[in-house]
Order: sequence, then structure tokens, then C-alpha cells
Amino acid sequence: MKLPNLLAVLAVATLALAGCGGASAASGPVVLKVGDQKGGSQALLQAAGLLDGTPYKIEWSTFTSGPPLLEAANAGAIDIGGVGNTPPIFSAAANAKITVVQAGQHKGPGDAILVPGDSPIQQPDQLKGKTIGVAQGSSAHGQLLSVLNKYGIAVSDVKINYLQPSDAYAAFTQHRIDAWSIWDPYTSQALLQAHARSIVNGSSGTANGYSFQVAASRALADTAKAAAIKDYLARIAKAQKWSDTHKDEWAAAWSKVTGLDPAVAKASVNDGATLPIPLDDKVIASEQQLADAFATAKVIPGRLTFANFVDKQYESTGS
Repeated sequence: MKLPNLLAVLAVATLALAGCGGASAASGPVVLKVGDQKGGSQALLQAAGLLDGTPYKIEWSTFTSGPPLLEAANAGAIDIGGVGNTPPIFSAAANAKITVVQAGQHKGPGDAILVPGDSPIQQPDQLKGKTIGVAQGSSAHGQLLSVLNKYGIAVSDVKINYLQPSDAYAAFTQHRIDAWSIWDPYTSQALLQAHARSIVNGSSGTANGYSFQVAASRALADTAKAAAIKDYLARIAKAQKWSDTHKDEWAAAWSKVTGLDPAVAKASVNDGATLPIPLDDKVIASEQQLADAFATAKVIPGRLTFANFVDKQYESTGS
């Protein structure tokens, strides 16, 4: 699916959210509309005890992955949300009105490419000619492209099925796809419950492990909302640090919120934490390299300058 068509489809899903916005700074208390993924920022902030005492109200909306979350930000349905390293690139390629305001990095294997336990595929170079499931524009999509590039496999040499995680899990367990590029907790779930094998993950140097908090540009133009976003980012950074030093508590809370098997939640948490890092030139350069790879592969329509979608003045490292 071409990017404009993808965004048009996603827009249908986000229009329903547009009506649930809160009061503006001019009409009452500030309402910060936050996009989340199941078991993500809301669960983390609650577990860390950092949702108490916010000088603004938070309205949460849940998304299946990063791309539809950022489409909602572009449409004004949410003010901010957390995504992996690739969704901002797709949004920027569509000239979306979004701004990257904070960075984190996963310390651990991160995104992986999985195959069924009985698959003959043992190494990434055996993916040529295979059908691979991935959520379009997700961090796992970036990981997949990097792996294909590393092993000299053209995008045209594989068949990519764009599937959201729940659909991909079903296709994977039913052997309707040969491999699955995915992130945790789905990775841990497939390894533990579907007897999957990982043939490559972020530890191989094929992924930068970055994640981002991304704001709607129009929210940053509202002084009161911008102040709320700055406070929210400080809380997210502190919560990320908390998760790294309270793994058992975080795993238990995550399992309760998501309904994940406790063993899956524990394995995912033990895989490594996402910690706040400076949104610096190194991060921007790495993202530019990934964006250039997508442009070269003609997955996005032309080259973009990632730095044009970054604003460092709101970031916090939780100190």
C-alpha cells in the first residue's frame, strides 16, 4: 500500500478519536490527550506512581502500533504519544504536522525476526523468497529493512505482508507467513507460547533501539499544552528509569493491565528497559540513515530531513 493510501486508511480510525478531545487552555483546565499502546505509557506511569499530582488532566487513547498513533497526532486527535524509531520517519515522509520531542533507547535485544520452531530457516540470509509479516511503518519494519540490507536481500526478493500484531500472530501460528518481524511483548509471547525461534534481533547491530515521544505540532503551539507536555515528558523519563530498577513490580503491573501471561511479561521486562537519552546529533544522524534506507528502497516517497521534525527544548532525561 502506498503511503498516502495508508494514511488515508488510518485517518478513518482516528477520526472517531477526534471528538473526545478535552478543554483547551482558553476554556478551562488543560487536558493533555495522550496516545498510547496497550501496556505502554499509562501503565508505566501508574506503576511508578507518577500519575499523581499532574497539574492537568490526561485523556488516553490506545492504538495498535505507532503509525496510527502518529496519524492521530497529525489529525489533532491526540497531543503526544510514544512510538518506536520508524513511525516518525513515515509521518515525516507524509509531511505530517508532528514534532519529535524526546528520545529513549532500549537496552536489550529489542525487535526481532522470528520463525516457527519447525521452520527450515536458520539464518537471516535464508529469508530470500519468503513471506514476512510486519506492521507497516513500525520499528519492526525498520529492523526488517536493515536486516535485508545487511544480508544483501532486496525488498523485491521477499514478500512483505503488512499486518498489525494480533493479525500477524495468528498468521504466524497458522504458518501463513514464513517469518515475523516484531517487538516485545509479542516477541516474548511468541517465543514462550508459540515455540518460535529468533533468527536475528537488535543485538546484531541491525537496529538502533531508539524510541520517541512525538507531539502534535499544533499542541506545541498552545502555551499551556506545551507546558503540560514538558511536565509529562519529565514524568515519562522518571518512569522509564524506575522500570529498570523495579523489574518485578513493573512486570506484575504490565501483566495486570494487558492480560499478558505473567511469564511473558516477566520475560519481556527482563529483555531490557527503555531508558531516556539525549535527543542529540547522534540520534538524529542514525534516524536520518534509516530514513535514507527507506527512501532508497522506495518504501517512502523521496528523501526527507529528519532534523526538520525535531525540537529539543522540551526533552527531559528524568534527572
